[in-house]
Amino acid sequence: MPDLASTQLRSIFFLSNRTAITAETLGHSLLAQFPDIEFTTVTIPFLDTEKKAQKVVDKINKAGAQSQLKPIVISTMANEAISKIILQSDALVLDPFDRFLPDLEETLNQHSIHESGQSHRISNESLYESRINAIDFSLIHDDGMTTKMYDQTDIIIIGVSRSGKTPTCLYLALQFGLKAANYPITEEDMESEHLPKTIRKYQNRLFGLTTDPYRLAHIREERRPNSRYASMEQCRFEINRAEEMFYQHRIPYVNTSKMSIEEIATKIVEIAGLHRISKPPINHIDVP
Repeated sequence: MPDLASTQLRSIFFLSNRTAITAETLGHSLLAQFPDIEFTTVTIPFLDTEKKAQKVVDKINKAGAQSQLKPIVISTMANEAISKIILQSDALVLDPFDRFLPDLEETLNQHSIHESGQSHRISNESLYESRINAIDFSLIHDDGMTTKMYDQTDIIIIGVSRSGKTPTCLYLALQFGLKAANYPITEEDMESEHLPKTIRKYQNRLFGLTTDPYRLAHIREERRPNSRYASMEQCRFEINRAEEMFYQHRIPYVNTSKMSIEEIATKIVEIAGLHRISKPPINHIDVP
């Protein structure tokens, strides 16, 4: 009979008296360093009363008892009374505020406000509006639906269907406030030696996305099962032709098959030399 603990997933709790976005971001970054271990995660935001905290402690302890594995808690509570309650749980509790703020206070010779959620508040209305405008722009200019305002774009993402263009554009807009449009390369476009007429004069703003044909076929198969569109032969053909186009016209591009949206967007910003707006929010969008 297999050991019970070996068949259970270790529980990870992300806790905060605000959105818990910071706790999730930090936690996922840390857990990514242990790819051979499977986790089950629970996010609990707005943990703002001692009564709620006690219920969470009970939940943490119950999870540990059921799995026979000590839970791990990533907490950005910034509330001393609630933090003390969480520390009573039978878990490994990691709190970046407790770990880093004392050193920062000593170096800066100033006490912190010790309040979580500050990085996600609207502290600058103009920056906030620039993100909203960029998101609207990216939605309007998704998948080549309209190209009338391409002269206003910061970047135009091109690639074959389902290569990750839409989520990348939305992430660039949300995180960096960039006006990102995306244009799909079709079979008709591939028949010509020239760039599609619509995007030809914006060549210096183009950035290509490519991917692995097996991954592309899998993604397309979920959308249109047993179709020519999803066949391995078609996916391989389109990717090869798209990459030939990128190479011929000296368009920078990245392969998205093993990259998260965060990595894709950051690589685009770096290679294209784009300017990030300050204080980006943290969210996650996965390649479909």
